[in-house]
Amino acid sequence: MEFLNSAVEKNTTFVQSAYFIISGFIGIPNIRYYFVFLCFIYIFSVVGNSLVMIVIILDRMLRSPKYIAVFNLALTDLLSSCALVPKVLDISLFNHYYISYNNCLTFMFFCFTLTSMQAFNLVVLSFDRVMAIMYPLHYQMRVSHKVILSLIAFFFLLAITLTLIAVGLLTRLSFCKSVIIQSYYCDHGPMYRLGCNDVTPNYIIGFLAIILVLAFPLAFIVGSYCCIGYSLSKISTFRERVKAFKTCTGHLSLVAIYFLPIIFVYVFWPVIHPNARIINLSMTSVMPPMLNPIIYVLQTQEIKESLRRLMKSRVQAKLEVFRLKPL
Repeated sequence: MEFLNSAVEKNTTFVQSAYFIISGFIGIPNIRYYFVFLCFIYIFSVVGNSLVMIVIILDRMLRSPKYIAVFNLALTDLLSSCALVPKVLDISLFNHYYISYNNCLTFMFFCFTLTSMQAFNLVVLSFDRVMAIMYPLHYQMRVSHKVILSLIAFFFLLAITLTLIAVGLLTRLSFCKSVIIQSYYCDHGPMYRLGCNDVTPNYIIGFLAIILVLAFPLAFIVGSYCCIGYSLSKISTFRERVKAFKTCTGHLSLVAIYFLPIIFVYVFWPVIHPNARIINLSMTSVMPPMLNPIIYVLQTQEIKESLRRLMKSRVQAKLEVFRLKPL
């Protein structure tokens, strides 16, 4: 209790701001062209992820545990795009830079929770791949629907808990100096740095979130592929190794799309111009939801075959209706 009431102990007047100002895109030249680009990204994200979910729902052959994880990835990508992009466009394109205190915290909660789940979904898919390649004969027993659903539920609870703690700790801060958030949305780091009282708890939860949401998933995925590489090295023929590895190319592409831009931004953070940094950070949030369904449609044989079956059955149904229709 004493830890959370440090502002009172220091005799600091507590000021809860009525609003914040999102200033990330203010002053960037020709930024409206980028907003048009964001509109197209949003449309492709919604259409692509909706298509993947519809295919998985309609095709009974895609009811395996792996495609439960793929469905959850598509759902998370769809929700994260809907939570972030329309609000960013509303703020920047229509000059609604002022956002109320409660709306800002709500905006942060949904963005952070869904972004965290994108990383955790890659962990679930990595677990599926390592079990499929290392234990092919016991895969059905080790990776059941119950196991995948339990993992997804656990990671959802973890993401929600982390975000609730981060948002809750922001409510103890006094914003007595500035209400201008130097980001393109209600970002946790730029927000807590505006606090006038002790921000140590906010720094700790922010650092913990980076470890759990970025470092742990990446370490787990790298470790998984080290195990996969070791298992593939035991396969006698080169053709069989390539065949087994091809089942991982889609997941590896998703991992690269999610983590490489984030790593690039944070490694070159000191030398990147602030405007370029804001745009790069926004791209790391909006590009994976758009590219993920494209990768899974193009690189996953089961989904391509499912699309062919669904299209063929739809065409045949229309031909049958046309044939039975009286002249």
